[in-house]
Amino acid sequence: MDFTEVASGLEFPEGPIAMPDGSLIVVEMDRKALSRVTKDGKIELIAELGGSPNGAALGPDGWIYVCNNGGSEPVEASGLLEMVVVGADYQSGSIDRVNPDTGEWSRLYTECDGLKLNGPNDLVFDKSGGFYFTDFGKSRGKAPALAVDLSAVYYARPDGSSIKRVISGMIATNGCGLSPDEETLYVAETITGRLWALDVSTPGEAQWSDRMPGRLVHGAGGFQLFDSLALDAEGRVCVATLVNGGITSVSADGSNVEHFPTGDYFTTNICFGGENLETAYITLSSSGRLVRTEWPRPGLPLNFLNT
Repeated sequence: MDFTEVASGLEFPEGPIAMPDGSLIVVEMDRKALSRVTKDGKIELIAELGGSPNGAALGPDGWIYVCNNGGSEPVEASGLLEMVVVGADYQSGSIDRVNPDTGEWSRLYTECDGLKLNGPNDLVFDKSGGFYFTDFGKSRGKAPALAVDLSAVYYARPDGSSIKRVISGMIATNGCGLSPDEETLYVAETITGRLWALDVSTPGEAQWSDRMPGRLVHGAGGFQLFDSLALDAEGRVCVATLVNGGITSVSADGSNVEHFPTGDYFTTNICFGGENLETAYITLSSSGRLVRTEWPRPGLPLNFLNT
């Protein structure tokens, strides 16, 4: 698979959004910012958010919703998991709402039921206008960590009116996405290298049990970690894969798995854009690059972005 560089010099990019005008919006975790990559590859600052912006999605109001993990240790090439260790200025994680045209922004959620958000990571909007988001949690102390939060998945409304915990007790929840019929929520766990599927009955309701957080779709062998994800039009889940740097494409039932290497062990996210959503945009975070490639299958249209 051939990759073309779209932009370089990004400070740990994540959360790519392929916008209708041909530009791309990304978070820069180490720059603590939301940025725009223009069609000619220039990087423009949209907003300085503080903390550590981790994932982003376009909402029904045309604003960008950002999962902000609240701040972590700077990511070093030798410190694979230091991004989850609380930073010196950490207070809580948050969901931030940003106007992509003006840079105006506000902090939408910082807690749920009186408990702070620890490290929001990735999000996806359903057709009703609500959004699911993962909370990776935080570690305190260098590895082996002295304490580690269990992870959760939440469901919230973009107007700030409600937030609820949908799933708790998972380990390092990261990427999340909805199936084409929105009857399945996929959640990737980073440290375990597992991809889970949860049945969605109504928006914001997912079936799970204390014994097993959904249906196990795929478990990566060896030392491979799962990051953020996107779905293609066939319902395959395309998961950014760390260490074995690349994109792992998994069929909905887990029976077929493909791996597309990128050459960057910190391959953190993927989104689809271009004509007929046939172009994949991938963040290569250890090298600070955003690249594109023609994907074997078109991407799944996202609510409020590609519709």
